Amino acid sequence: MGKDTLLYTSSWRNAKACDETTFWIKSHNENCDCARDIEEAIRENFDGKHLEADGAKTVIEKHGYHRVMWVLANTLQEKSGDGRFSRENKEWAKRFQIPKDGRRNEFCVQSHPAVLDGFISQIQKEWKELNLFDISHCEREKGELDYTDQVVILSPFSLKDKYKTPDYQLFLATGGFGCSPTARGRKVFGSFLKDGETAQFQRSDFIGVIKEEYLPEWAVEKLQELSQPEEGTSEGMQMGGM
Repeated sequence: MGKDTLLYTSSWRNAKACDETTFWIKSHNENCDCARDIEEAIRENFDGKHLEADGAKTVIEKHGYHRVMWVLANTLQEKSGDGRFSRENKEWAKRFQIPKDGRRNEFCVQSHPAVLDGFISQIQKEWKELNLFDISHCEREKGELDYTDQVVILSPFSLKDKYKTPDYQLFLATGGFGCSPTARGRKVFGSFLKDGETAQFQRSDFIGVIKEEYLPEWAVEKLQELSQPEEGTSEGMQMGGM
């Protein structure tokens, strides 16, 4: 199981409506396993005074960033009244929209709150060191920007852990109803700027359109290559507002 089990982020009610209860159950069981592994990692790496970072890395390696953060955020939301958790970590946990199913307590981490708070900070440190793009790197859009021929930023949670790098977050959207903010269809087609591999995602998989000033030099060069006229044509690719 581990990383091979997809994190199911919708509610049990939605799972039943969509005939996806099998996915919900598998993901819920994995959430519970993740919580128990976090507890074990804390026991093994806390010497009574110091918490080693090896435990956080081990749990991430087994369950992946998304699930580990999901389980920890769930724990903080369920124990929001405990003053032994830092305000910063509580605010971080609020970013996760975890369905209020009746079984959330089953994947709460039951380690000592003060030590667990330190573990959560370690996880966030590991995450920050990935230097990923986030909403601060996007054009302010309020949901109305068309993605066609724009470089958009993929949410890191839409990528497998080995591809959670800024380079692989950059995606050139070329078509699909999902490029339009008003269309009923949500699919966005295009390719990764990093290697040109074609793919499709849902519009909700993207954070937004990257601000031009944040495009790395290699990406600018790639776009210039793509905009050059192909042999036998007179016009290059139109890159929207880029």
